[in-house]
Amino acid sequence: MADTERCWLVERTYTDRDLVVVVYATPDGERHIRKELAGSMLERTTVTAAIEAEPDDLEPVTDPETRERYAMEAERVREAHDPNGPV
Repeated sequence: MADTERCWLVERTYTDRDLVVVVYATPDGERHIRKELAGSMLERTTVTAAIEAEPDDLEPVTDPETRERYAMEAERVREAHDPNGPV
């Protein structure tokens, strides 16, 4: 998987449209990928601590505070969970 980059779960929010938004970020918090899942989909899908993402699918994190928060959360999740483990 040399062509992918490991990203760690850094945020999970629930919307009023029955969606769960999960954000995975690179360990340095510089780039992220956002996924929206239907609430009903969570019963059939496992949200894991990390995913492998294509570099072209990653977006830059422009806000310095968000970058710092993502980096800290990625480190926390990385230390506490197996990459393929559910969170």
